[in-house]
Amino acid sequence: MASTSAEIIAFLLTISGWVLISSTLPTDYWKVSTIDGTVITTATFWANLWKTCVTDSTGVSNCKDFPSMLALDGYIQACRGLMISAVCLGFFGAVFGLVGMKCTKVGGSDQTKARIACLAGLLFILSGLCSMTSCSLYANRITSEFFDPSFVAQKYELGAALFIGWAGASLCIIGGIIFCFSIAENSNSARRGYVYNGATSVMSSRTKVHNSVPDKTAPKHFDKNAYV
Repeated sequence: MASTSAEIIAFLLTISGWVLISSTLPTDYWKVSTIDGTVITTATFWANLWKTCVTDSTGVSNCKDFPSMLALDGYIQACRGLMISAVCLGFFGAVFGLVGMKCTKVGGSDQTKARIACLAGLLFILSGLCSMTSCSLYANRITSEFFDPSFVAQKYELGAALFIGWAGASLCIIGGIIFCFSIAENSNSARRGYVYNGATSVMSSRTKVHNSVPDKTAPKHFDKNAYV
């Protein structure tokens, strides 16, 4: 029962993390910067993996898509590939997690389901690591440009999408580790289920055999004078 509850908690954690990771791809604010006037903010610059935009004080946004994938910076291409890989790995991890959980009716025996659940845990861990690497790589580029005194272009700060990606990656890694421990719990329960009754002696076995054989001796017939 405890193993089933742990698998349910792990599945909820990993699904929540996968949803957060998936939501970072269309999120606008991977990096953000503002230009303040004397009274109000005059413009807000922000960018993600697909485009860069500027929003003025009236709320009107002007966006420009990245022209070519081959002309992009290397870190943006790497972040795109890692985030797409994280989403795909999380999807297959969710499918294997549903099959490998003990509370479902598919997947075969408990030992087979434990192996499938362990595979789902590994996929979720890889998904979390891909998302963590992508967000960390993007954040490292932002911070290095921000603190570089020789960098004269527009400087940005960390956007909300990076924190969402880190949170989703952490949930996927934690839930995946719990899934991986399910195969160890299953093997321990299988060992505890076997009870050794000890060796049976030869005399006790003979006694059991002798007692199990019915008495086929013919009944004795007594004369009526025997009761006098």
